[in-house]
Amino acid sequence: MGTFYTKCKIENAVDRKRSAVLSRILVDTGSEYTWVPATTLERIGIDREKKDVAFVMANGQQVTRSVGFAIIRLDKHFTVDEVVFAEKGDLLLLGARSLEGLNLTVDARRKKLVAAGPLPAA
Repeated sequence: MGTFYTKCKIENAVDRKRSAVLSRILVDTGSEYTWVPATTLERIGIDREKKDVAFVMANGQQVTRSVGFAIIRLDKHFTVDEVVFAEKGDLLLLGARSLEGLNLTVDARRKKLVAAGPLPAA
């Protein structure tokens, strides 16, 4: 598929005036969660709701990180999702859960995100 980056905005779900723009975040359908720098999440007042959540990195290493709740925006698309408090050395990732909530899919040929279309219902 190849890799590519996008730009997104992270907002505090309680106080939407508190936000940060991530100008370069890796689109990673292999990651369940979205990873945002802990310093950014702390600055905009995102609380650590879950602590010591275990993750397996691409190299097989197991790490623990905290997770909080945030609004993620890409253009006109937005969703509320769990975000990982990324530490120094961690990649910044836009994960599969957020992409699904945003109703976006990857256009691998053009290396961009596109609308996924109508949502399936029962």
